Amino acid sequence: MALATIAIASSNPLHSSSLAFTTSTGRGRGGSCCTRTRRRSHCLKITGSNPAHDSALFQAAHHTVDTYIKSGMVIGLGSGQASGMAIQYIGLQLGAGALKDIVGIPTSVACASEAARAGIPLGHYEYCSQIDFAFDDADILEERTLIAVIGRSRLQAEESIIQEKAILNAADKLVFMTTEKQYQSGPDGSIPVLVNPLNWLQAAEEIDDLFLGDAEVWRRPSVGLAGPNGGDFPLVTNEGHNVLDIIFTSPILSLAEVSNSLDEVDGVVDHGIISKFPCTAVIASESGLSVVDNLPKNAVKEP
Repeated sequence: MALATIAIASSNPLHSSSLAFTTSTGRGRGGSCCTRTRRRSHCLKITGSNPAHDSALFQAAHHTVDTYIKSGMVIGLGSGQASGMAIQYIGLQLGAGALKDIVGIPTSVACASEAARAGIPLGHYEYCSQIDFAFDDADILEERTLIAVIGRSRLQAEESIIQEKAILNAADKLVFMTTEKQYQSGPDGSIPVLVNPLNWLQAAEEIDDLFLGDAEVWRRPSVGLAGPNGGDFPLVTNEGHNVLDIIFTSPILSLAEVSNSLDEVDGVVDHGIISKFPCTAVIASESGLSVVDNLPKNAVKEP
């Protein structure tokens, strides 16, 4: 029985908002057009499905838990549809005695609530924490490099890109779960950027100039419509930052270059691009699961 692909919700609060900045013609750094190619290097293909379920992401979540999580681990718990399924499955495994002495470190308020309902003991993240393994959903995953974009649509005021990235980066092993549609060469769409509210306008203008002709810059509202200056109710994170969304209208040649450019902008605190080595992706499709590592060239994962 074929697996059915379930795409992660891609609704963006910006789509109901007015444009704060619109780029003109030209070509900016990191946003050049490129030909989309589908390369599947360092890939282990897993076929077949559970006859009781037809959800590809469900299979990705169960594969991640069964393959990488062992008793006694401290686990970074991700946010999103597949991560929610993995959290529920960990709870079932704990209840059945298949896993023991697991401690979960939640990346968000939402996944902390899910984990508590599932019966997973929770710990509080500190920068000195030892995290054995972490999993998360990726809004977009760049082919081969496995550089990911997070926080595109699910980020709300109580969530934290900073905390989510810190937990993922602290883990000894990281797995992203995503769909084949979101595993892309030359990805496009939006990238969230955290900025200081006092000089958000200057940061937005500099970002606008960086990607001139290839992207639009929006200030994310908490409710209602955004006006020319971001609306009357801009989103403020729990750390006190505003969120700018860079909406790329051309394929992104390199997420690494975009990340480096954003790091140099005055007023930018952090952004939704995360790059970690080594990293693994479990990619769900109608035909099964693909497991991909961002391994060095010629280092291929064996089945």
